[in-house]
Amino acid sequence: MALTPVKEAQRLVVADVKPLGMAPVAIENALGRVLAKAVFAKRDQPPFAASAMDGYAVRQDDVTRLPSTLRIIGISAAGHQFKGKVSVGTTVRILTGAPLPAGADTVVIQENTTRLDGAVTILEAPLAGKHIRRVGLDFGNGDELLAAGIVLRPRDLGLAAAGNAALLRVRKKPRIVLFATGDELVLPGAKARPDQIYSSNSHALAAMAQGFGAEVVNLGIVRDSLKATIAAVKKGLSADILLTTGGASVGDHDFVQAAFKACGVKIGFWKIAMRPGKPFMYGRRGRTHVMGLPGNPVSALVTAQLFLKPLVAALLGLPPFDVETLAILGQDMPANDGREDYVRATLDVDADGLRTATPFAQQDSSMQKTMQKAQCLIIRPIHGGAVRAGEKVAVLLLDL
Repeated sequence: MALTPVKEAQRLVVADVKPLGMAPVAIENALGRVLAKAVFAKRDQPPFAASAMDGYAVRQDDVTRLPSTLRIIGISAAGHQFKGKVSVGTTVRILTGAPLPAGADTVVIQENTTRLDGAVTILEAPLAGKHIRRVGLDFGNGDELLAAGIVLRPRDLGLAAAGNAALLRVRKKPRIVLFATGDELVLPGAKARPDQIYSSNSHALAAMAQGFGAEVVNLGIVRDSLKATIAAVKKGLSADILLTTGGASVGDHDFVQAAFKACGVKIGFWKIAMRPGKPFMYGRRGRTHVMGLPGNPVSALVTAQLFLKPLVAALLGLPPFDVETLAILGQDMPANDGREDYVRATLDVDADGLRTATPFAQQDSSMQKTMQKAQCLIIRPIHGGAVRAGEKVAVLLLDL
């Protein structure tokens, strides 16, 4: 069977994917969600002419000749507007954010006044309209505040709240069912036999998927038997994505592909022309996307970055995440073979913003410590020639 190129595999994973439906969420629960329906203002902001400074609301005609002494007839504070009217020879003490009283057309800042008893003397006056926020200065009733398709940030929620949007229509989160296979695995915290290791892939993959915007049901560890694997696959086929890790190769205890086929999953491709992650498998059954990730930890995480991330984005109605860029190579690298190589590397950025990527000496796909320390993956093309330190290379940025 020919190996599927990475770009072709990515294309096939998101082909014909339609975004999930919408759901209303309270604004306090909307952070990080994908907005599915635009938000429009339900009133002007500000809804009244408001003072931008602490000072005195006056008639411009009363302060054309200075100094001018005016009688204070009241106060306008935020949430407590003055009910009367500013007439000839009078003024109202006004605080920042308070409504401008009727009859006034200018605000004199308090630093340009002196006050004595119930009167204030204006020493310096601005032009008419100065220090006043007009009605709708920020936005008007009916204005579009937030466009559909954005990932909601704190400042987006602040704007929506100012426009009186208590409920937001967001994309439903893709639901992922996940399990790991292997008799050699034991959950963290349990006692491991001498021939067992602690299961890490499912925890890392669940966290990655949640970071991508999905919700995850982790079924834990499935033992190495076809019956147990089929039972787990059946549980996952109600989800938007079924994600497995381990058992995707051709060993005597690798039952994932057989279980997929037994459950009616149509395998789209199996084995990618890449390193690490060659045994990656992708298929569909109905609306459910099925991904069989390798069991080696680094292979699982790299393939999740390359294939799961764009799939979740497509289901959320987001464009593909483009996190590839160029960097200067920190040390020589030999020519590459017939698989696209994703090499763990550190990424140093100098004062001028120049990136330098330096690969780790050891790249075994079981080594999680280098994956934890890596800030990028150097992408080595199929049959790419040797590269010298100082030359530019493509890198995939991690944690974005």
